[in-house]
Amino acid sequence: MKVVVVGGGRMGLPLACVFARNGAAVTVCDVNEPLTLEIAAGRCPYEEPGLEELLAEVHQKRLLTASTDTAGACRHGDVVVVIVPAHLTPTREIDFSILQAASAEVGKGLRAGALVSYETTVSVGGVRRNLIPVLESASGMQAGRDFSVCFSPERVKANLVLARLPVTPKVVGGLDDLSREKARNFYGAYLGAPVHDVGSLEAAELTKLIDMLYRDVNIALVNELAAFSETVGIDFHLVRRAANENGESNLLEPGIGVGGHCTPVYPYFMTKESRRFGIIQELAEAAREINDKQPARNIERLEQAWKPLAGRHVHLLGLGFRPGVKVETFSPAYKLREELAARGAYVTIEDPYYTEDEIGRCGFQRGRIDSGQIEAVVLNTAHPEFLSPDFASWRRHGVEAVLDGRNAWEREKAEQAGLLFLGVGKPSTVAAAAVHRHAEACPKPANQQTTC
Repeated sequence: MKVVVVGGGRMGLPLACVFARNGAAVTVCDVNEPLTLEIAAGRCPYEEPGLEELLAEVHQKRLLTASTDTAGACRHGDVVVVIVPAHLTPTREIDFSILQAASAEVGKGLRAGALVSYETTVSVGGVRRNLIPVLESASGMQAGRDFSVCFSPERVKANLVLARLPVTPKVVGGLDDLSREKARNFYGAYLGAPVHDVGSLEAAELTKLIDMLYRDVNIALVNELAAFSETVGIDFHLVRRAANENGESNLLEPGIGVGGHCTPVYPYFMTKESRRFGIIQELAEAAREINDKQPARNIERLEQAWKPLAGRHVHLLGLGFRPGVKVETFSPAYKLREELAARGAYVTIEDPYYTEDEIGRCGFQRGRIDSGQIEAVVLNTAHPEFLSPDFASWRRHGVEAVLDGRNAWEREKAEQAGLLFLGVGKPSTVAAAAVHRHAEACPKPANQQTTC
């Protein structure tokens, strides 16, 4: 089996390596020539557990190579897997431009009888309307007659790719029955994961979007409940765990913001398409708005509880969007920086996974808590290196307030060190006392109905 994987990114390369490990002859194609040279030489360009060793193994067996000539590689391909980015336009529509450019190159070399599998998340109907016509135009062939097409969404995450690929059910949907059969056989043999055939291209597209919408809506719900709990003096994290114990709930963790390639982006693929059909996804749209506002809400909370931020030195912990991952795509750090700068604060950051030059290229200034300049610290990413801070040392170096955006720190330890503590879903001692004073002062008429 000759397989072409179009897109040598953090998801595409591990996928290609797994195909090769299971016996396929794989060519990874990418427009980034330095990247293809690294892959062709057997050198791993990403920090992904197990990938360096697997790439070296399949390279040594001559089962995997790389090229910038997508059309040339596709002339020999039995299966072509397309896994390139789909971004948002300025109006938050899905941008098909990269996918269409890749599809045009695939089409130029596509051989009769081949299967083209799209793994990039798209809007419902995206493959049929926006990509198949490009394949047909470039190849001069007809989909469903001369070649097959399926959609099989990528469903794993950075730092867990190789662990999840063999066990996460592989959803497939096809243009026709033959496309579905080819997809089931290919992924069953060369990926090894259970294969779940949901029928049409559109059904498979919706399956991936539902994954993202569920997560986004769930996080928005807990973010709103966390804000309420902060105000009334309740530790939401204790309540969340108790609520989940009955098996009827699966509330996720609230936080200072949502980042990554998927959750901040893919819900728009659904909400924008739904509006075109006149079926507005009100809950999904509200969830996206709620989660987008979390950095601003929490910086405003810091300013209200502490002091005006103009002229203050505020330090962010974590540029990556997820603990232990060196990926900053849509990291809340960017919005936190914007909110702080808009209030006149001086913003610095540190992240053990990034060099000073890398931090600079992302538009941040590197800083250190022991510099003696930092007055407030905001935890954006719960990297292991940030989980056990020396609050007493921070206080000695001039820190006055801390904002825990990831439920990683203990309020009592911070307050014992003399710091003002704020946490998402956690009330400060000051806030709790104010609520109790309000409750005691609230008049209760004889019928016990409060007028507050």
